Amino acid sequence: MGWFWAEKSQVQPSASSSSCPVSSGQPDSETESACPVMRAPSSGSYDDRINPLNNIPFSLSRGKQTGQRLDLPTERTTSTIPKGDRKNEQFWEYPSPQQMYNAMVRKGKIDPNTGEEIPEDAVESMVFVHNFLNEGCWQQVLEWESKYTESSQMEPKLLKFMGRPTELSPRARWFHLLSYVFPSHFSRDLPFDRHDWVVLRPDPSSLDTENPGFKKVRYIIDFYGGADDEDGLPTFNLDVRPALDSFSSAKDRFEHWTKPILDEYLGPRDK
Repeated sequence: MGWFWAEKSQVQPSASSSSCPVSSGQPDSETESACPVMRAPSSGSYDDRINPLNNIPFSLSRGKQTGQRLDLPTERTTSTIPKGDRKNEQFWEYPSPQQMYNAMVRKGKIDPNTGEEIPEDAVESMVFVHNFLNEGCWQQVLEWESKYTESSQMEPKLLKFMGRPTELSPRARWFHLLSYVFPSHFSRDLPFDRHDWVVLRPDPSSLDTENPGFKKVRYIIDFYGGADDEDGLPTFNLDVRPALDSFSSAKDRFEHWTKPILDEYLGPRDK
């Protein structure tokens, strides 16, 4: 998944992307591509300039590739994820199948010379899975953010994101090591992708001058492949949580994962 949404307002033709039934939960049990590391804009053509919100080119052609046989849809789908950038449209948009295809060509994923080739008739299904998984990610972010949403009566927003498929998160690395000790509780499979999302959390006390009234919270998302379902279709696991880069995020994680245990033994408590 290393592709994601592009900026509609910057587009002549634009592009990009990344992320089946989605089940929340831990990657070792249940089923179901931000970070501040951004590339600087190049001095090349318009299509080569990098969008700092998603680390992809501002624009990729919606036109068919040379030798492309199928006519892929060019319409884009609007997500349910609010944008943190107030200068642009209200919600992030997903890439169209043609944009996804063009992005994969640009990345060398559809090139017989590289040994990697994705069938044209599989692209629409890939876009569907990509969109569905990212919607699932956002729903889990909303669960984490629910107590702040209730207290502020404001919804969080997604400011920026980045795919980091070659970097294992500390949690994923620990789960993999634990699989050798507790193979019945932890899967040995590594995540096939990772995303870092920067979420704007409503916070009246925030000192962020660029985003007044909001606090930046980084989330880490690990994507795991699961066993096929009863119909032989693939499933995926999503492991969504705040990054351990602040005291408040560490506190949120501790409370989030201890609450079910405390509720079981002490009974549900008022929030």
